[in-house]
Amino acid sequence: MAEVVKMPKMSDTMTEGVLAKWHKKVGDKIKSGDVLAEIETDKATMDFESFQDGTLLYIGISEGTAVPVDGVIAVIGKEGEDFKAALDADGASAPKAEEKAAAPAADKAPAAAPVEEKKAAAPAVDLSKIPATVIRMPLMSDTMTEGVIIKWNFKVGDKVKSDDSLADVETDKATMDVVGYEAGTLLYIGVEEGKAAKVNDIIAIVGKEGTDIKPLLDAGNAAPAAKSEEAAPAAEAAPAAAAATSASAEEADDSRVKASPLARKIAKDKGISLTEIKGSAEGGRIVKKDVESYTPSAKPAASAPAPAEAAPAAGKSAPAPVKIPEYVGVETFTEKPVTQMRKVIGKRLSESLFTAPHFFVTMSIDMDSAIEARNKINAYAPTKVSFNDLVLKATAIALKTNPNINSSWLGDKIRYNEHVHIGVAVAVDEGLLVPVIKFADGKSLSHISAEVKDFAGKAKAKKLQPNEMEGSTFTISNLGMFGVDEFTAIINTPNSCILAISGIQAVPVVKNGAVVPGNVMKVTLSADHRTVDGATAAAFLQTLKALLEEPVRLLF
Repeated sequence: MAEVVKMPKMSDTMTEGVLAKWHKKVGDKIKSGDVLAEIETDKATMDFESFQDGTLLYIGISEGTAVPVDGVIAVIGKEGEDFKAALDADGASAPKAEEKAAAPAADKAPAAAPVEEKKAAAPAVDLSKIPATVIRMPLMSDTMTEGVIIKWNFKVGDKVKSDDSLADVETDKATMDVVGYEAGTLLYIGVEEGKAAKVNDIIAIVGKEGTDIKPLLDAGNAAPAAKSEEAAPAAEAAPAAAAATSASAEEADDSRVKASPLARKIAKDKGISLTEIKGSAEGGRIVKKDVESYTPSAKPAASAPAPAEAAPAAGKSAPAPVKIPEYVGVETFTEKPVTQMRKVIGKRLSESLFTAPHFFVTMSIDMDSAIEARNKINAYAPTKVSFNDLVLKATAIALKTNPNINSSWLGDKIRYNEHVHIGVAVAVDEGLLVPVIKFADGKSLSHISAEVKDFAGKAKAKKLQPNEMEGSTFTISNLGMFGVDEFTAIINTPNSCILAISGIQAVPVVKNGAVVPGNVMKVTLSADHRTVDGATAAAFLQTLKALLEEPVRLLF
């Protein structure tokens, strides 16, 4: 009888998997233990093996598609067997029934079309013949999505000129003027002071007094099909205003000068700083005519050569100024889809950081004795012991002494774990895996070292099994091999804490009143303040420090 193959749950946090690659195709003979496909989970890309013999009758998911846990991905049975009964029994054909149920609604859809056509067929008003101009919220910076009307400088019914500032608008970068570029009567104000309007929304209408502006408003905030030549400067001024806010320090100063966007553009084109121009409009605002009538004054201090340079030596000509060639670069980038692992890493760490109130405690540990002890241990141990192994063993013992650190926040209760399962963060190409050293407090240094090496190899080869990454009560993240001086880590929930291990630094230290060379390692404990207090965290680090500074205690 045909059997349905479902998406397996390959980790404790997995909710869906991506079919990375099929190793078999429909019609292939399958044996128990054959790799059917590669599945990308939230933690790794893993091989999915068949647990039955037969023929692959059906593949329900294409490569690159995500499937929820327990979703049907394939059917295996006898060659030529009707597999539809197996799918129907599993409910996999339900979508087809939904499609059929939706079909009558789709058939009825065309019947409604004539109604829409009649509405669309109503006589259209030629908006271009209405003697009025719509003023929209301009794009005043490259990151602007909306602007807030701080103040209207005119009210409905007022006469306005083409270079009048209709309103002051606060953007994401500065407060700037909005100029209508149209002479006439202010017929309509669409946004109240203090309210925001999205870029390109209608904020005002200027035109001939008494004009019926209802057709313009009925057209809504859709972008007009045609723009008059008079409106063109508005489109040009917006990018110019955006550039003016960030181009240079001088232009940054200009952004604080009250001026119309058109005046800014003209000044920029002419290379004139607005700080040098006196505005003639209300409040000292600079307008178009002020820029056009401005005559730059001579600048002796800036243009006159220094006295020592004024008279070149007789018979020698002044050196020609060096012209720096303009460098033209090309902006390039590469985008890659987010992997399933990276999605879950982002989701879980965000939930941890924004849900658990983190606090951090750092302590320096004298590693001279640990270095000496490691050298002696490795002279006899069958498996070479690393500093990470020493820290892991010391941490396991310290957790037994400080059980509050070895806890989990469960919402309505706190779990104090009496067993010690330490997760060890391992970096892989796709992200981060955390295999778990279980019952670490009862294992020898050699045992821990061998297990960590085995897990690291499996992680790199994508061979870690789900049960090898589950059940941690505490986590260690070590960046010491990269020479990191100090860092903090985000808690791996539901653990209450994570320990960040930095590199061992050769630094001067004070011993017996004298400054001598020493080797110091900084460790930082990230703790969840819902379960752990500052004094508890400090006590744990004190225990860890004592164990590493007297490593013989690790043997008892």
